[in-house]
Amino acid sequence: MKLKVNEENTGGEFLFFKDEPGFDRLFFTRDKFNKYFTIAWNSGENQIVTVDGTEYEFPSNSLLTLLFNQTFSFEDSSAITAWQFNREFYCIIDHDSEVSCVGFLFSSTDHMFVRLSESAQKKLQLLTEVFIEEFATSDHIQNEMLLVLLKRLIIYVTGLAKSAYMPVMKNQEERFHVVRKFNLLVEANFKSEHSVSFYAGQLFKSPKTLSNLFAIYNQKTPSQIIQERIVVEAKRLLRYTDRSVKHITFELGFEDVSYFSNFFKKNTGTSPSDFRNLQETAKP
Repeated sequence: MKLKVNEENTGGEFLFFKDEPGFDRLFFTRDKFNKYFTIAWNSGENQIVTVDGTEYEFPSNSLLTLLFNQTFSFEDSSAITAWQFNREFYCIIDHDSEVSCVGFLFSSTDHMFVRLSESAQKKLQLLTEVFIEEFATSDHIQNEMLLVLLKRLIIYVTGLAKSAYMPVMKNQEERFHVVRKFNLLVEANFKSEHSVSFYAGQLFKSPKTLSNLFAIYNQKTPSQIIQERIVVEAKRLLRYTDRSVKHITFELGFEDVSYFSNFFKKNTGTSPSDFRNLQETAKP
């Protein structure tokens, strides 16, 4: 089942998938013009989800959120219930930062697998039934109703994710928001800004204070997050495009091909050229 609504005036799009074989996303090719954020619910058995070429275990009865610029596929997409929307459908309204499309759920390329309790599964099932009913109701307030339901879904899933991933520490929520904002800044600037000091300055913190804050939450260091985001993008470009290593070097903010190649090899164990060749060899 694939259901979809469009908003002609804004270009907004909202899609719903259930029991749909072959549900996937190819950002750099087929889907490059469709910038959808995705909330996926695996209501079946444990399975593998491949995101940007890397395999992850997608546990049974858990949720996964995916950014608009990620390529993904599921081992068994027929067991996935998914909601997809673009900024024009949801973010055109000035939502609270926690539940906007740059909020807690979509603030990082790290993958949050949120396990669902039995009661959470029942609530999502009820929401799913209401979504299907509203998609089938073609009237002048259909989009408005679906928008309200989508916000309700995002608020609910945000609460589940925060309960699972935020430490239970009194008066620490404001500090955690700094971590979230750092991830958002990296997502927006990683191609041109590679230093922790830049992001610390944007957050009005010292690099040391920022590093200490990440340590409190058992996060990777700020430097690791920046470097890993660059590597993820480099792998995407090498795997899914035919851009030269030189082109990718400059696109990712490096001034020297040799320096970029050494950086990539240090973080992946292989050179950019060898990585691309391995991907070509592995293609069916």
